[in-house]
Amino acid sequence: MSTSTPVTAPAVTRASGSPTGTPVGGRPARRPGRSPSERNRPFWMLAPGGILMAIIIIVPLAIAFVISLLDLDQYTLRSWLQAPFIGLQNYVEAVTKSSLLRSIWISVSYAAIASAVTLPIGVAAALATQNAFRGRGLVRSIFLIPYVLPAFVVGTVWRTMLQPGGVVDAGLTGLGIHAGLWLNGPQSYWALIAVQIWSSWPFFYLLVLAGLQSVDQEVHEAAAIDGAGWWTKLRYVIFPYLKGPVSLALIISFLHNINGFTLPFVLFGVPAPEDVNVLPVLTYITSFQSFRFGLSAAMAVASLVLIAIPLFIYLKAVRLDTGEEGKRP
Repeated sequence: MSTSTPVTAPAVTRASGSPTGTPVGGRPARRPGRSPSERNRPFWMLAPGGILMAIIIIVPLAIAFVISLLDLDQYTLRSWLQAPFIGLQNYVEAVTKSSLLRSIWISVSYAAIASAVTLPIGVAAALATQNAFRGRGLVRSIFLIPYVLPAFVVGTVWRTMLQPGGVVDAGLTGLGIHAGLWLNGPQSYWALIAVQIWSSWPFFYLLVLAGLQSVDQEVHEAAAIDGAGWWTKLRYVIFPYLKGPVSLALIISFLHNINGFTLPFVLFGVPAPEDVNVLPVLTYITSFQSFRFGLSAAMAVASLVLIAIPLFIYLKAVRLDTGEEGKRP
């Protein structure tokens, strides 16, 4: 009886071609490296966007800063590079002699009030249309109408409605309320806020609705099994998921309202009433009606600093929230 040699299973061959990971020639396998061109390829891919950003953003900002240091007006505009250099005098004049500080206060307060009032409206609308019901698509489409309309259309329509004897006055008179002037005087401030709220609340609605889609269905089922009420469910189940979208919506809405030019310009015209003389309109009037281009450039730089403050706070908060603070590259 003959004995046979046991056959052993071959070892698993690695990517190098031998059982032990060593190539057939006996030399250890080397990890394939990347050439210098391959290592730098991502930076070359970012170059077109960086060049475009420099042309569109950085260069105009640098020119605006240079103009803010010159005594540039309609007389020196033709040769603005030879305009008298006056340093920070435009900034001093903007703070001490113009209505810049008042315009900053109007812009910030108007943007803050409009954003704060718009938030609960958008959240309520998103919660109302989250679950499926008959005609939900139509309702969602109607909700988006104020947001998709151009700002000049919104301003023109509301300017017609707020005219003395217009639709708004007629409706309030039917209720026994004498409203007065909406497009001039102190009430113009509240008219601007009301129109801004009407046109921008769908933005909160969209972001909150997107955040609601991220809530896991199992969380809803667990809350229902535990017998959680609607307020408890909103506070401890749904609202934690909406922290990111709501924060993003607030900061974008605030910055958009501060930068808003078309709506107050079309709604009130120029010169605008003192109560709605927001910073973009003031900068426009100073530049293209008073022809003080250096002074208006200083106001534009001041508005840039004003916008950068909440944006920096938001970016810092996002970085802390993602756990990137304290990490070294």
